[in-house]
Amino acid sequence: MSRAATRDPVLVRWLLIAVAIAFLALFLVLPLAAVLTEALRKGADAYWRSLGGDDTLASIRLTLLVAVIAVPLNLAFGLAASWAIAKFDFAGKAWLISFIDLPFSVSPVISGLIYVLLFGAQSALGPWLIEHDVKIVFAVPGIVLATIFVTFPFVARELIPLMEEQGRDEEEAALTLGDGGLRTFWAITLPNVKWGMLYGVLLCNARAMGEFGAVSRGVGPHSRPDQHHAPACGDLVQ
Repeated sequence: MSRAATRDPVLVRWLLIAVAIAFLALFLVLPLAAVLTEALRKGADAYWRSLGGDDTLASIRLTLLVAVIAVPLNLAFGLAASWAIAKFDFAGKAWLISFIDLPFSVSPVISGLIYVLLFGAQSALGPWLIEHDVKIVFAVPGIVLATIFVTFPFVARELIPLMEEQGRDEEEAALTLGDGGLRTFWAITLPNVKWGMLYGVLLCNARAMGEFGAVSRGVGPHSRPDQHHAPACGDLVQ
């Protein structure tokens, strides 16, 4: 077969490149340009002053606090769940996988409303929480809970296929040679999945710091600017 027969036509090649560039320009470059234009509409000085404002700094601190709490918890859950699913056979394994995928199929707004129904004033726990002055929804604990819910699949979903692909041979060999389960995990399992774990943590952290729907429309506080998650500050700006 000649090289000409296996080579893509020039027109097709350039058409595909043009479609890719147009897609990036329409869905990435133009929205980012619009955001930058709106941010600098009153000038660069006003933009930098707004970044240094008390409300902005408070929202950034809250966002970092939520991420610092949510990401390690989801990392611990992701490691435990992926290890159990990939390395062991047990009843309810399919159910556990389905529950891990649940936040992907639930609207973030609904995720926030779930905690309003659980801990709001009209819930079964509402009177007790009010009586003891325990604030969960429309407060920092509610933001943390909603963020954990929408972000907990990321680490597990990165690690499960990776651990399944590696199989159990190395762990079984280590156990046969006398290593315990915990030592086998730290010496063999964890080093083999470290890059997948890092990628999952990055995705989890990005979603935690950028979550809007569950926080703004569900459990996020609406009265105090210093308790707004950073993405929710868009409402204040508008």
